[in-house]
Amino acid sequence: MFLTISTTGNAANPATDLGFLLHKHPEKAQTFSTAHGTAHVLYPEAGDERCTAALLLEVDPVALARRGKGKGRGGAPDAALAQYVNDRPYAASSLLAVALSNVFSSALRGVCKARPERAEQPLPLRIEVPALPARGGPELVRRLFEPLGWTVDATPLPLDEQFPEWGDSRYVRLVLEGELRLAHALRHLYVLLPVLDDAKHYWVSPDEVDKLLRAGEGWLAGHPEQKLIAGRYLARRWSLTRQAMERLELVRLADADDTDVDEIDNAVDEESDTEERPVPLAVRRREAILGALRESGAARVLDLGCGQGQLVAELLKDVRFTEIVGVDVSIRALTVASRRLRLDRMGERQAARVRLQQGSLAYTDKRLKGYDAAVLSEVIEHLDLPRLPALEYAVFGSARPRTVVVTTPNVEYNVRWESLPEGHARHGDHRFEWTRAEFRDWAEQVAARHGYAVRYAPVGDDDPEVGPPTQMAVFTRAGTSHETDARTTDARTTDTLKTDSLTNEKEAKAG
Repeated sequence: MFLTISTTGNAANPATDLGFLLHKHPEKAQTFSTAHGTAHVLYPEAGDERCTAALLLEVDPVALARRGKGKGRGGAPDAALAQYVNDRPYAASSLLAVALSNVFSSALRGVCKARPERAEQPLPLRIEVPALPARGGPELVRRLFEPLGWTVDATPLPLDEQFPEWGDSRYVRLVLEGELRLAHALRHLYVLLPVLDDAKHYWVSPDEVDKLLRAGEGWLAGHPEQKLIAGRYLARRWSLTRQAMERLELVRLADADDTDVDEIDNAVDEESDTEERPVPLAVRRREAILGALRESGAARVLDLGCGQGQLVAELLKDVRFTEIVGVDVSIRALTVASRRLRLDRMGERQAARVRLQQGSLAYTDKRLKGYDAAVLSEVIEHLDLPRLPALEYAVFGSARPRTVVVTTPNVEYNVRWESLPEGHARHGDHRFEWTRAEFRDWAEQVAARHGYAVRYAPVGDDDPEVGPPTQMAVFTRAGTSHETDARTTDARTTDTLKTDSLTNEKEAKAG
């Protein structure tokens, strides 16, 4: 990963003043350690008329992969290999931007005690980046840099020079020329390199808004592509992007009124809190499941993978659910569920409605047969994909409840989670997370194999672009309905009453 900064000068203002501004002596080759490799600063040429400083970043892909540990096991099959085989050691990206800020931190701030007057003056600069990812192509590169006073040459790099028919890659060779303060030039690179790559190697936290505004001071508020810049720099975290845009608008208004931002942004009493708090997704998920169960007319319900018993507790609140069985493979989870439900202090009548039992969903279990409904809430994603058919048969093929409700995360929605790093699963134990299409494909195959019909419902806010945070499928066994089963139950009850009556009559005659 390579970048050069060149300037020209004369005897009165030698080009080697670049060394003072960068705080790096032209006669030395210096090395700096970074979190992901080693940065080298050297000067290929250093004279009064021309001086060039080069930043070379040697990225350690193994260190980069190790620092990214903690991701879920989901994603594409080549995700693990992609940690080690990628363009990070070669193409300018957020890694190079971070190296710029670490190695040239004083220059970024425009601080130079040795040549303060030169730090304030525009310099004739030429910046070259041999390989820059440009998601948006050369046209976007020009749209980003030209409004800042640069003359831009963004030459697409071919996929393979030996095979020109393959076309161009998404990389360009970038050359920028213009007269700007060095601090401004470095700030442009610090922000726009990761923007063009449209990816960051580190987790974007709320303090990134402050970093963006500091680096964008004096130029970002008036940039015609400020929304795109803010969105990409903040890794498309929409709440952070909105916050950045609001603060940039305040900066613009303050500049127009020749006043301070604080004087404009003073209309909110920080001690008051009138904002309605959103309903947690877990609560909305349980509400959706309860709604589906009530609609099915189920009375005897299995909570498969019941965990700590939250759904079991909600089912107990509704008297229409006459028998509730929580099943989990974890004894610890069942112990916590028992405490949560206070089974040891529960009244006899209420306790008769609920039972917790250990069991593995990877095996058939005769105890699970004969129930009206079964719930698999946030369960399937915790199984390795090769074990999923076993669960499928145990529930749909062996137990065969009339209704099965399945919920699972919608991986497309992960980009909307503020606290979720890019590329991570929602939980460290998730073996996979499916798109809406993948979930529906699985559900349709299960329904076809085992004689069920299936319908789908969103859980949570249904985003027009990426869908809901949770996806739910409701399976109904073919050839059954709530009314049919109700009539069967009534008939069985009537037969039982008739049998009991005849038995009592015979016993009376015998007596």
